[in-house]
Amino acid sequence: MLFQYGTYAFSGRPMFTVALTRQFDIGSDDGEHDHHMQVHCEFRYEPAPDLDALESFGSWYFHDADEDLDEWFAAMANRLGPLLLDRTPCETDLYEETL
Repeated sequence: MLFQYGTYAFSGRPMFTVALTRQFDIGSDDGEHDHHMQVHCEFRYEPAPDLDALESFGSWYFHDADEDLDEWFAAMANRLGPLLLDRTPCETDLYEETL
């Protein structure tokens, strides 16, 4: 899983974007790795000085790592929670990508 944020112009104009990505390993019929598929959920907010000051950040969580999933979720929620609680995204996007 990937949690990332920053001010980007992916949609044409700069927006503060919070992106959640889940990556899946897709196997072939014989059990070997064939490709990856990613499901992306993006929340875009109007730029604001306090959000821009955060710059950009990204963190991956891998299930086979020694990190605890609940601790990772809590750490990611603490990064933005107070800044976004009273804001509503002006755009959202949900899409999948095959790699």
